[in-house]
Amino acid sequence: MVRAGLTTQRVTLAAAELADEAGLDQVTMSAVARRLGVKDASLYTHVRNLEDLRGRIALLAADEKTIRIAEAMAGLAGREALIAYADAWRDYAREHPGRYLATQTPVPIDPELAAQAPGPRRAVELTYRLLRAYDLAEPDLTDAVRLLRSTFHGFVALETAGGFAHQRTPQESWVRALDALHTLLQHWPREGDPA
Repeated sequence: MVRAGLTTQRVTLAAAELADEAGLDQVTMSAVARRLGVKDASLYTHVRNLEDLRGRIALLAADEKTIRIAEAMAGLAGREALIAYADAWRDYAREHPGRYLATQTPVPIDPELAAQAPGPRRAVELTYRLLRAYDLAEPDLTDAVRLLRSTFHGFVALETAGGFAHQRTPQESWVRALDALHTLLQHWPREGDPA
């Protein structure tokens, strides 16, 4: 019998909250069941297995993060859009560390479920829109996307792990890093240009 009020969305949200509080690696079917006050078997009516549940956390987080980025970037272009995009990314990662990690950890996601989730697709669209303002085209566009993602994720990963043990605040370094990225994007070396 399905417990009243228990839905796939509620199970996913409970797992996402647990991921943020205890870490993504602490999300197990048993831990989520305990959180919801049900037996483990009750969850399998709503999610196939732990892999499916973690995939759902990743899609939830991708949707949430993308909405935040889109709202921050609305009406902006160039440097202002880059800063809004980056700040929204960083804020989401710091506020929701477990959910954020789920978006950065490769997990097989049911293609049918992924097709229904706009977050990942919208994230790509927003990133490409941001970079087109810098007049980038392929293959430079893909390289710039990878640079931004590596920079944002690397900074957040080091910051949340306490990796910046220096008197200069991480915020000061973040601002300078974004200024440097803006300058680089304005003067992006085109493939085939002489070095």
